[in-house]
Amino acid sequence: MKKYKYLFGPLMSRRFGRSLGIDLCPMKTCSYDCVFCQLGRTPSTTIERGEFYPLKDVCDELSGWLDAGGVAEYITLAGSGEPTLYSRFGELIDFIHSKTDIPVLILSNGSLFNLPEVRTAAAKADVVKLSMSAWNQQLLEVVNRPANGIAFKEMLEGEITFRREFAGKLVVEVFLLGGMNAIQFDIAKIADCVARINPDAIHLNTVTRPAAEDFAYAVDKEKLEEFAELFTPKAEIPPEILGSPVLNGEVDEAKIIDLMRRRPVTLGQIAETFGIHPNEVAKITGKLIRDDAIIMETRDSESYFKVTCSCS
Repeated sequence: MKKYKYLFGPLMSRRFGRSLGIDLCPMKTCSYDCVFCQLGRTPSTTIERGEFYPLKDVCDELSGWLDAGGVAEYITLAGSGEPTLYSRFGELIDFIHSKTDIPVLILSNGSLFNLPEVRTAAAKADVVKLSMSAWNQQLLEVVNRPANGIAFKEMLEGEITFRREFAGKLVVEVFLLGGMNAIQFDIAKIADCVARINPDAIHLNTVTRPAAEDFAYAVDKEKLEEFAELFTPKAEIPPEILGSPVLNGEVDEAKIIDLMRRRPVTLGQIAETFGIHPNEVAKITGKLIRDDAIIMETRDSESYFKVTCSCS
């Protein structure tokens, strides 16, 4: 099977079905250092935009995938960091639309939507999903740990402006954490902010995979269903996709467990060993942890996975 440098998947998304990912940023190039991130901590947050990979190389790789008969429900700009940090993502969307009818989806934290050039480029997509975990600067600092220069009020006004400019489908995902922002007062405030954005749909989410910090606690489904009523329109709770995820390569749970039997490994080490994207690894390790087949331990600020004693 052909190995790709910028493409990953197609993967089965809990929200958008079978999606081909395009990773436009080096690992953990992000404007946030979210406590709940499945890819671990961000070594150094940034708001500096750039062409991290040559646009032509990305387009050539995508062309090859399409020419080989690639099929997906969406082509998604996402991956190892914040996709709007890639300075030419609008041109990439233009290229995708010139080559295929597959709709383009952007998964963004919304932190740069105060910038007109980011809004203009993002408006070329068919679907944009923005994330929100706070209603003020203080909570933003606690949950998302943003780069210097990101102000919540400016970000929110940018997202409100984007809604007026964007003709496609806009989704806001609200990520809730026990003991941090999952209390009714904060959620009501977040709901007010989301209402000002006026999205087409609202998703509630919580921790389902190993997070960057061990104090990032999940909110149970019953509580999420209760909190969903606070949003207009009523928030949706995306169903968990059970079973093995769709992978870009012949990698399965047994092979990853076999690797862990030799020594504890990080998410990045698993990805490098099998030549797959870290997002794919996170889906597998998340399921294995829920199945009590493996555990995660933190050593010197790095998360390691290892098999449980009961794992055969």
